[in-house]
Amino acid sequence: MSEVKKIATRASYGAALVELGKEHEDLVVLDADLAEATKTGMFKKVFPERHIDCGIAECNMIGVAAGIAASGKVPFASSFAMFAAGRAFEQVRNTIGYPHLNVKIGATHAGISVGEDGATHQCNEDIALMRTIPGMVIINPADAVEARAAVEAALNYQGPVYLRFGRFAVPVFNDAQTYRFEMGRGVVLAQGTDVTVFATGLMVEQAMLAREQLQAEGVCAKIVNIHTIKPIDTELIAQCAKETGAVVTAEEHNIIGGLGSAVAEVLAEHCPVPMARVGVADAYGRSGKVVPLLERYGLTAKDICEKVHTVLSRK
Repeated sequence: MSEVKKIATRASYGAALVELGKEHEDLVVLDADLAEATKTGMFKKVFPERHIDCGIAECNMIGVAAGIAASGKVPFASSFAMFAAGRAFEQVRNTIGYPHLNVKIGATHAGISVGEDGATHQCNEDIALMRTIPGMVIINPADAVEARAAVEAALNYQGPVYLRFGRFAVPVFNDAQTYRFEMGRGVVLAQGTDVTVFATGLMVEQAMLAREQLQAEGVCAKIVNIHTIKPIDTELIAQCAKETGAVVTAEEHNIIGGLGSAVAEVLAEHCPVPMARVGVADAYGRSGKVVPLLERYGLTAKDICEKVHTVLSRK
């Protein structure tokens, strides 16, 4: 059996920018003194004249990106999620969102999996913040293949897009030759009849692992990858809820305002069923190794299984 390849989605982001930059001369990349970490340094090496280092001034970077977009080019503004979504929120809202400019925000180092950088850099609130901005598309890819496809989809989309990438290397489970990304559409990875698990980002792998454990316990779980948090796939969510009668969400983000909230809103309006959320339980992170942190904050297959049994008891 071949070893599973693991690649951080931020690395795929950098590689995708280089690949797409060769085909699109209007693609411009901005960074805030973090090019090595966000992996936009890969683009800088090939296209130095189209890479702008704005220094440690994320709010200014967003304003520069807005101006570049207004001139007809397609800027990808890159920084850590904490700074791109948190520090620069007002600029994103008023300078990009309000005029609906064609700016793409490449936010890396999102979630608990930032690891040793600790609570100040572990942004578990970015999806919630970006969801409140009218017209903002939010994509949270699950592996390197999906990340590359998401970058291309963002480039081809006319309007603001928030792309969420991770620092931690995660298994590549999609086939680059056959995978097709469709913005706003969930992907059914496994069929099931007892419960639906909607997962996003690195929690997709944990959902698939949970399915194996649940199967051994006699529970048949449907697994759906929700890579696009906004616009959410309302039709698929409602359909799955109707078919299985119970729902669990799994995300590396605060359970308030992220995937869990988005799915709950859909269920409340279209198909109310027992539901539980797996995510960061309204808490700050802390410094540590990634795997122990994921365990501490309840972001594992085991935690998904426990929530599944909780919702099944309420059916």
